[in-house]
Amino acid sequence: MLQINKRAPLAGQDSPKVIEPLLDAVQSATRIVRRQLPIVVVIMTCCVALAVLYLVNTPPKFTATGSMVIDTHKVQLLEKESVLGDAQIDASTVQTQVEMLKSDNVALAVIKKLRLIDDPEFVPPADEKSKGLFSFLFPAAPAKPLSEAEREQIALGAFGDRLTVTREGLTYVIDVGFTSLNPEKSALIVNTLVEAFVDDQMEAKYQAARRAGVWLADRIKELRSQAAAAEHAVVDFKKKNNIVDTGAAVGGGASASRMLINDQQLSELNSQLILSAAATAEAKARLERITAVMSQDIPDASITDALKSEVIIKLRQQYLELAQKEAIFSQRYGANHLATVNLRTQMQEIRHSIADEMRKIAEGYKSDYEIAKTREQSLRDSMASAVTQSQTSGQAQVQLRELTSSADAARTLYDSFLQRYMEAVQQKDAVPISETRLISPAYPPMKKSSPKTLITLLLALAGGGVLSFGFAYLREASDGVFRTSDQIEDVLRVNCLAMAPALKFSSPRGDSAGGDDKTLAGLEFLRNVVDAPFGRYAEAVRSVKIAADLNGALKSHKVIGLTSTLPNEGKSTLAANLAHLIADAGGNVILVDADLRSPSLSRWLTPDAPGLIDVVIGNISIDAAVATLPSTRLHFLAAGATAKLPHTNEILASAAMKSLIDGLRAKYDYIIVDLSPVAPIVDVRTTGHIIDTYVYVIEWGKTKVDVVERGLSEAQGVYDRLLGVVLNKVDMGAQSRYERYHGNHYYRKYYSKYGYLE
Repeated sequence: MLQINKRAPLAGQDSPKVIEPLLDAVQSATRIVRRQLPIVVVIMTCCVALAVLYLVNTPPKFTATGSMVIDTHKVQLLEKESVLGDAQIDASTVQTQVEMLKSDNVALAVIKKLRLIDDPEFVPPADEKSKGLFSFLFPAAPAKPLSEAEREQIALGAFGDRLTVTREGLTYVIDVGFTSLNPEKSALIVNTLVEAFVDDQMEAKYQAARRAGVWLADRIKELRSQAAAAEHAVVDFKKKNNIVDTGAAVGGGASASRMLINDQQLSELNSQLILSAAATAEAKARLERITAVMSQDIPDASITDALKSEVIIKLRQQYLELAQKEAIFSQRYGANHLATVNLRTQMQEIRHSIADEMRKIAEGYKSDYEIAKTREQSLRDSMASAVTQSQTSGQAQVQLRELTSSADAARTLYDSFLQRYMEAVQQKDAVPISETRLISPAYPPMKKSSPKTLITLLLALAGGGVLSFGFAYLREASDGVFRTSDQIEDVLRVNCLAMAPALKFSSPRGDSAGGDDKTLAGLEFLRNVVDAPFGRYAEAVRSVKIAADLNGALKSHKVIGLTSTLPNEGKSTLAANLAHLIADAGGNVILVDADLRSPSLSRWLTPDAPGLIDVVIGNISIDAAVATLPSTRLHFLAAGATAKLPHTNEILASAAMKSLIDGLRAKYDYIIVDLSPVAPIVDVRTTGHIIDTYVYVIEWGKTKVDVVERGLSEAQGVYDRLLGVVLNKVDMGAQSRYERYHGNHYYRKYYSKYGYLE
């Protein structure tokens, strides 16, 4: 909205240092707390008071804690595999045990055992429930008696709120805690809870084993019937298809089957056929060999049967002797000698005898060969018949194997379930074993667990600090008014000339009073700088005069106009006091009331006297219109007759008005002009040709920032010639929280020696 630039810093001043973001945030928070200190103190005090009230009215509670462990090496008395299986103890198992400890089943067991439904701590009496904050105003009807089930549910809810079950790190140790108003009761409940949990586990195992036994017994009956039916089906099928097995198993493992008689016969015939074929081949070989030998002139004696024949051996020996003699006689007597011829005749006879013997052996070989062939053929015929019969019963054998497999599977399943049933019966009758046991029983605590006094107070302080700071921050952010000189410089980019304190009088304030209310107290209000020259307000007015002097008002900027954003911000009072200050110091000054819409100075100082309007329209001269205030050297030009004057802006912008101000310039060193506010009316925008510099008055803690920005942006001529801003009506007691050097403590400490009194 405003397009203005901040005035350049004074020469010789260093530029602001760059502040770290964290340090800047801390400083901002500190400033917020200091500014809103009363509300911060009130909120924190209330929070601490509530904490103390809570500590006083809350009965002490005691928490007893016990520890139990899940034993990873369970005692197995029977050393047999459990029917239900043993679950591996891991993180999920431990967490399951924690949740089981919190279960309603275990809690109800403790409630029933200790009769907690009769304990007022868990089940408050019905008459106490009907008591409330406004019960004396609205009496409740008599409470209906609760049933035992309802009381158990109420006790169960209270029990669960007081119970804590946690796992100790990554171990198998579980901590069980319970909070109660009685330390002995809390320890008793913890120990009873662990016992109830162990009993519940053992009971659950017993019931599971019992249910498993009952289920297995029913299942065994079904499996027994199924196994018997399957075995009967195998027997009936064998009988129907004339299948008989030998009892010997074929193959190994699960695929083993019984050998049938037909298969055994086929195997034996195959073996005999192989042996018969070998015997036939051997007989044939012997026959062919002896046939080949007999084709020779002198049969070879290498035949096995020939070697074993004594006749052939003797004949061959005789033949060899005759052959030797024949050779000798042939050499001695010649080949044709009678003796030699006789020997050859004898040799021929012997050869015929050997041939006859060999033929006998050959006939035997031939007979053996024929017999072997006949036997082989018989076996081949039997083999073919067996193969044909085996092929005929192949399909039946396949179906038989299926029936046999089903029967074996049914029998195996029945045996397995029967074994499980026997184990279940043994475990049901055995001593139950629990995986959990109590390693650290709970003892009555010596100190209360809640409420913790120190922690409660610290939380109250911390919560109060956060709440108060948040409230202070919201209040600071929603303030939207000017309270510090830094705000003036940062937002408006102009100098803050002074911070004038609020003036307090017993008489009514005269800024907006009528002429009938003019009193001596009102006159003292407008000349406070004269009556209290060492006051803080006088110091503020002196700051404005010094700023005007340093800005060149003594040379060329003689006309100083005072304006504000809204009425009743104290601009007229400040203008009168500035003029009185200059006049009291011996300066040649005149105070002009140019607020033609609401001439408050004229009503207070010279009511019904002619003034500026009369001079502008030419009714009287300037000298006749200027009045000298009693007991002061201050000259005053009233507004004149301004009642129902419609065009005051035209009057201020007229040449006659400029001529009037020029006439005053020639006579006075200072011309202090009280102008109308900027926001409601436009008169001040037309005074740029007569005003040398402006002083802008803003009421501390009341005038909104956006309203000031809007007013100055619309009166750009005022802003361009702005000498500075005066924060008026400042509450110095509260201002010390915003800027310490403007507070009461600063002035009391350092300026009391100069005669300042509050």
